[in-house]
Amino acid sequence: MAETMQFDLVSPEKRLASFAARAVQVPGSEGEMTVMPGHAPVITTLRPGIVRASGESGEEEFIVTQGIAEISSDSVMIVAEQSFPRSEMKRSDLERLLEEARARAAAASEEERLTAEKFVEELVHFIEMME
Repeated sequence: MAETMQFDLVSPEKRLASFAARAVQVPGSEGEMTVMPGHAPVITTLRPGIVRASGESGEEEFIVTQGIAEISSDSVMIVAEQSFPRSEMKRSDLERLLEEARARAAAASEEERLTAEKFVEELVHFIEMME
């Protein structure tokens, strides 16, 4: 089994990370998962949380809102709606994201409202966990 796997994190605006990783923690919609080389293939949606990737230069952390993670035995590809290096995010930035999410939920159609409100709840929980 290989000691590392390819880790890539992208958002619509930019590529945030691309390096060989020993392990990647993913905030999956069904719970946290740690991915290591040789992992079974899986695709999961993301909930708001922190992606932690351990590589040659240490651990790097990124805040993600929503998106998907495609996992194979030799790679982890995360496509996030929004993602930021954790070191660059302030509480005020997270509060702004929450305000935007609440506004989208309030304006959502009846069929989209449940999903939008669930995202708001997950974001609130994440912000509380960051304290």
